[in-house]
Amino acid sequence: MNFTIGDKVVYPNQGVGIVEQISSRNLTGESETFYLLKLQSSGLRVMVPMANVSNVGLRRVAKHREIGDVLEFLNCGSSQSPADWKGRFKANSEKMRTGSLQQVAEVFKSLLVLSQGKPLSFREKRMLERSWQLLVDEIAIARGIPKEVVEAQLVKALSKVNLRIQLPS
Repeated sequence: MNFTIGDKVVYPNQGVGIVEQISSRNLTGESETFYLLKLQSSGLRVMVPMANVSNVGLRRVAKHREIGDVLEFLNCGSSQSPADWKGRFKANSEKMRTGSLQQVAEVFKSLLVLSQGKPLSFREKRMLERSWQLLVDEIAIARGIPKEVVEAQLVKALSKVNLRIQLPS
């Protein structure tokens, strides 16, 4: 997959970034071409070798149809995850690493459902917060709307299935 300067891309588990530069560097004795990304949420800059784009999972920001599918899933889709903490955490971590917006939504919803019945472990709570942030950030960028509007849309979608999220203050 080729990107150009200014493209909005998703770096799995890190969020949306913008391709700021495409350059060649000689870091290992051979010339390699890199994308320089600036991540929106943290402001960090990341260099991704073009040869590793598919391994890393770098992809374009979701299209409107994919976002619609995610919202539909949050509205009425069911989520299942392993009952034991270790298996659940491993499965969720793998989904988060894919960078797929749908898989991030599945992690988010399964952890949210679980949190309604019992307190989450510290690591799962962090994963719930991270999946929420990744969803909000990508949908806001893809639709060109403020994060607050996206948060309100997601809260509304979740309320249709009697789920509540505690938004960070």
